[in-house]
Amino acid sequence: MAAATPAGGGADAPPHPVLHLLDRLDSYVNEGLAWAAGLTLGLMMVFAVADMVLRGFGITVAGSYEVIGWLSAAAMALALGTVQRHRGHVAMELVVVKLGHLSRAVVEMLTSLGSLLLFAAATWYVARYGRVLHETGSLSETLRVIVHPWVYLVAVGCAGLTLALLLDFLRAAGELLALRRRI
Repeated sequence: MAAATPAGGGADAPPHPVLHLLDRLDSYVNEGLAWAAGLTLGLMMVFAVADMVLRGFGITVAGSYEVIGWLSAAAMALALGTVQRHRGHVAMELVVVKLGHLSRAVVEMLTSLGSLLLFAAATWYVARYGRVLHETGSLSETLRVIVHPWVYLVAVGCAGLTLALLLDFLRAAGELLALRRRI
């Protein structure tokens, strides 16, 4: 994905070295997580098909709903950062498109900051919940296996999204600074 306007510069300015380093880190981390999400999604598909085929022969797989739920949660969480990097989400711009460049930059920076803070908190609380499950030895209801690794995977996915949102915030702040310098 092409980088947005770098923090601290205009459209023609070279990216700040720290921003460039963060962008590369974000790219490696979130593309790696996207590969893991793809593998997880593939495993979920294989498991679901195998479960359906086996049911056709009268064989049920105990805990199939649990396993498919864990795999789907992991796949979705691990893909969050890449979706943010590639702007694969729905953005509502009905009001923002009517604003001037400076006002739009302020709104972009504030929404980036709000999203960053929200998912930083989500990462922290999901990881903390995983630790609680780990310490208490919590087991799933049907299969009676540990569940904390799946919660940790969701926390890792949230951390990848937080990294992407940090980069978005820094770019938005840089764009706002560049616009304010031109005024």
